[in-house]
Amino acid sequence: MAERILGKTLATVSLSVALASVTVQSSGCCSIPACRNTFSSCGFHLGSNIMSSSNGAKGNSHNKARTSPYPGSKVQRSQVPNEKVGWFVEWQDYNPVEYTAVSVLAGPRWADPQISESNFSPKFNEKDGHIERKSQNGLYEIENGRPRNPAGRTGLIGRGLLGRWGPNHAADPIITRWKRDGSGNKVTHPISGKNILQFVAIKRKDCGEWAIPGIYKGYVDDPRNTDNAWMETEAVNYHDETGEIMDNLTLEAGDDAGKVKWVDISDQLQLYASHSHFIKLVAEKRDAHWSEDSETECRGL
Repeated sequence: MAERILGKTLATVSLSVALASVTVQSSGCCSIPACRNTFSSCGFHLGSNIMSSSNGAKGNSHNKARTSPYPGSKVQRSQVPNEKVGWFVEWQDYNPVEYTAVSVLAGPRWADPQISESNFSPKFNEKDGHIERKSQNGLYEIENGRPRNPAGRTGLIGRGLLGRWGPNHAADPIITRWKRDGSGNKVTHPISGKNILQFVAIKRKDCGEWAIPGIYKGYVDDPRNTDNAWMETEAVNYHDETGEIMDNLTLEAGDDAGKVKWVDISDQLQLYASHSHFIKLVAEKRDAHWSEDSETECRGL
């Protein structure tokens, strides 16, 4: 009974919170009740760091942060070619667009004031009262009083939809279970021979892409990022090993989500922001099916 209550509480809390609006300090699994034998969660943090350094973009780690139009608007970013992403590359003609959403400028509790306001003196790169302004990826530069995105140029300055100048921290669980047939047996993939893992996915209203409620620990290549504000997050995988805890749960979406359901994990998923990479990490950690290509099938970390 206690396990079912725990599962229902966790799912309700994590799924009723909209991914795009989560800007809370990461707290890991310490805020979750004690683990049970069938609910393996604590200590399973996804610690992979795929953020590109400020010296240039690495792979696909800083692409969605340069896409236009900016989410929820018609604002077009200044185009930033791959070779000009890194701050170390001199670019005297760089002229980014400035944009901060009206909803942020309205001064909600979760948002900072404008840098220009006389009574606003943020302590960047440190704990600032109840606000964590440290980056999970180390120190970031401050230029003209504004923090600088450690992953490079985005073609847009200001905060966009993000409330905090600098890192905006998020923390949510990735909830998984094994796919089972009508008899309760784990379903294996016919090609890879590995058990199929499922996760709770949210279909976002803004772009129609599936997303996970939470990701890894560090910088996130998010379409809401700007030169002065960016998303960082920490994910913990909460896994229902027996399938008994999460059974018969009602999944409810937040304001920015259209649908919520259990989705099979594989390399065919088209996910929001950098979520494909993080879901792959979960599959590797659980030694679950990922790819039908034996050469790229995950082998664990």
